[in-house]
Amino acid sequence: MPGRITRLPGGVALNIAMALARFRLRPALLSAVGRDAEGDELIAACKMRGLLTDLIYRSDDLPTDRYMAVEGSNGLIAAIADAHSLEAAGDKILRPLSDGSLSAPYSGAVALDGNLTLDLLSLIANSDVFAQADLRVAPASPGKALRLAPFLQASRGTLYVNLEEAGLLSQTVFEGSALAAEGLIARGAVRAVVTNGGGLATVADQSGLVTMAPPPVTVARVTGAGDTFMAAHIAAELRGAAAQPALKSALQAAALYVSGETKI
Repeated sequence: MPGRITRLPGGVALNIAMALARFRLRPALLSAVGRDAEGDELIAACKMRGLLTDLIYRSDDLPTDRYMAVEGSNGLIAAIADAHSLEAAGDKILRPLSDGSLSAPYSGAVALDGNLTLDLLSLIANSDVFAQADLRVAPASPGKALRLAPFLQASRGTLYVNLEEAGLLSQTVFEGSALAAEGLIARGAVRAVVTNGGGLATVADQSGLVTMAPPPVTVARVTGAGDTFMAAHIAAELRGAAAQPALKSALQAAALYVSGETKI
């Protein structure tokens, strides 16, 4: 079929990091990247965008991972994530948290994605190294939503999910984001942020919930929209914004991204 093929640095954690940089923050990346030409190109692209790459695990024998998305005018059609190198690297990507590169236990914000293995996510959910961290967790895709179960069981972290992912985690179907967020809290989540495309989005914790509609926009792209939303929400809260203005800021940022007005 005729179309356009573009090649960009990406992946959930990197999309979040690039968005955080656009909000004038300077995130450090923990991941696995091969010592191949594509890995060197990726590292250079990250540095050019103001991201800290010194803590990334560079493997001599693992190739740099890839993700491929096929999009149409009606949104995402199909996607394939080849994260075999990240999965093979395992807890090696967490070494900076224990070797003195970062303070331990780490007390800053952590944006974590579900591309890691279930075993590694379980380790993070229960590790003393992350006991004081402000964990912000996203599943990466509906197909990996169940990997977030350890954070429900450990009652740790803020979960960022869409309506489908919330239903998968709760083993049910929700009518809207408010019911989904409340359902996740009931299942053990400390805090849940649930989006629903152009529908209402909700932030919930034990004290209650905040629900808001996103601005209506013409959709130009969808891949990375949830990552932009999450980054904008984190940035707003790190600046001290309360629940309602933080959610509003995140929805506005995601709307600009989806409309194509935000540069990647």
